[in-house]
Amino acid sequence: MRLLVFARAPVPGQAKTRLVPALGTEGAARLHGRLVRRALEAASASQAGSVELWCAPDCGHGFLRECGRDFDCRLQAQPDGDLGQRMRVALESGLPAVLLGSDAPGLTASTVSAAAAALGGGSDCVLVPALDGGYVLIGLGVPAPRLFEGIGWGGSEVLDQTRRHCAQLGLRLVELPPCPDIDRPEDLVHCPPELLRGLTLAP
Repeated sequence: MRLLVFARAPVPGQAKTRLVPALGTEGAARLHGRLVRRALEAASASQAGSVELWCAPDCGHGFLRECGRDFDCRLQAQPDGDLGQRMRVALESGLPAVLLGSDAPGLTASTVSAAAAALGGGSDCVLVPALDGGYVLIGLGVPAPRLFEGIGWGGSEVLDQTRRHCAQLGLRLVELPPCPDIDRPEDLVHCPPELLRGLTLAP
């Protein structure tokens, strides 16, 4: 089983930009780095498979290389294309595979293990819904390139569109309990206090 974490380099002004009004460019980037490490910790602690860090825009940033060393995980550069194309290529480069976003601190080792177990038990696709209409984890056991086509990435219909695609493609889908992700200032209420320590929040 492959466990993939998607992450952007924590460059101020380029990472978690929607959190800048609340945290500033430096604070948003620092929180992003902490979230990435949190996701890698969950994947590693699950012991459900080999961990890979899929990096954007490439694998050259010192933080990403440090994560590779600290978590003994392979670094891969995310391919070109929209989010769906990038996830499809990453997942289908070796199935079965579970892909985690790096902005959902509520994803735990047990959730990752449950996703891997669902695929091992014969499910074709496993999802962990987000609270905003998307999802924070997807696992695939079989190739399904059309699953990622025609999705309004970043919108509130991503989860429903993906469910419909699964039904149309005849994929056996399992959904695990939902988990909030941290995208906007109002999402910070779901962020564990230790991840916000030392960061200045705007009133």
